[in-house]
Amino acid sequence: MAAPQDVHVRICNQEIVKFDLEVKALIQDIRDCSGPLSALTELNTKVKEKFQHLRRRIQELEQSAKEQDKESEKQVLLQEVENHKKQLLSNQTSWRKANLTCKIAIDNLEKAELLQGGDLLRQRKTTKESLAQTSSGITESLMGISRMMSQQVQQSEEAMQTLANSSRTILDANEEFKSMSGTIQLGRKLITKYNRRELTDKLLIFLALALFLATVLYIVKKRLFPFL
Repeated sequence: MAAPQDVHVRICNQEIVKFDLEVKALIQDIRDCSGPLSALTELNTKVKEKFQHLRRRIQELEQSAKEQDKESEKQVLLQEVENHKKQLLSNQTSWRKANLTCKIAIDNLEKAELLQGGDLLRQRKTTKESLAQTSSGITESLMGISRMMSQQVQQSEEAMQTLANSSRTILDANEEFKSMSGTIQLGRKLITKYNRRELTDKLLIFLALALFLATVLYIVKKRLFPFL
C-alpha cells in the first residue's frame, strides 16, 4: 500500500503536468488570436490563473521533497521540482512572445481597417471618444462635488471656531460675573458693618449727651438750691 506522502507527490506531479498542458494550449490560443483586445485580455487572465495553480503545485512538490526521509528520494524529487521550474520559465517566455505576436497582429488588422475606411474602426473611435467625453464629464462632476465638500468642511470649521470663540466669551463673562459677585458681597458686608458702627456711634453720643445734661443739671441744682 502506497504511503500518503507518495500519493500526494503523485497527485502533485499529475496536476503539474495537467496545468502545464493547459498553459501551453492557452498560449497557442493567444498566438492564434486576431482580436479584439478584450479577447486577448480574457485569455491572459486564464493564463495567469493557470500559472498560479502551477506555481502552487510546484511549491507543494518541493515541500514534499524536503520532507522525504531518504536522501536519494529527496534529491530525485528536488530534481523534478527544478525541471518543473525551468518549464515554468519557458512557458512564461513563450507567453510573452505570444502576446507580442498577437498584439502586432491586432495592430496590423486595425491599420488595415483604417486604410480601408472600415466602419468597425470608426465605430471604435467614436466609442472611445464618447467614453472619453463621458469620463471627462464624470471627472468634472466629481471635482465639483469635491469643491463643494471642501467648502462645506471649511464652513463647518469656521462655525466650530465661532462656537469656540462664543464659548470662550461666555466663560470669560462668567468669570467676570463671579468676580463682580464677590465684590458686591464684600461691599454689602462693609455697608452692614458701617450701619452697625453708625448705630453704635449714635448710642454713644446719646449717652454722652445725657451724661452732660445730667452733670449740668446737677451743677445748676447745687448753685441755685444749695440747701437741697
